[in-house]
Amino acid sequence: MKLNSDVLRKMINMLAVTRPDEIGCDDCFEQLSEFAELKLAGKDPEKVMPLIQDHLMKCKDCREEYEALLEALKAVK
Repeated sequence: MKLNSDVLRKMINMLAVTRPDEIGCDDCFEQLSEFAELKLAGKDPEKVMPLIQDHLMKCKDCREEYEALLEALKAVK
């Protein structure tokens, strides 16, 4: 990867929003179904599971996985 000014700026921005209690994709993925079920039940998963919400805001891949899961669960209910 070439480190041009855009890449460096993105890296610095990501460091600025990193939390000490941040979770990774594996931990997020393990809890996605619970997060989605809370959402479908009309609960506020963002408050119950703030680390998952934080990760979903930062990680495009996990967010897309969550959105697909949510749509699949809506289709079967």
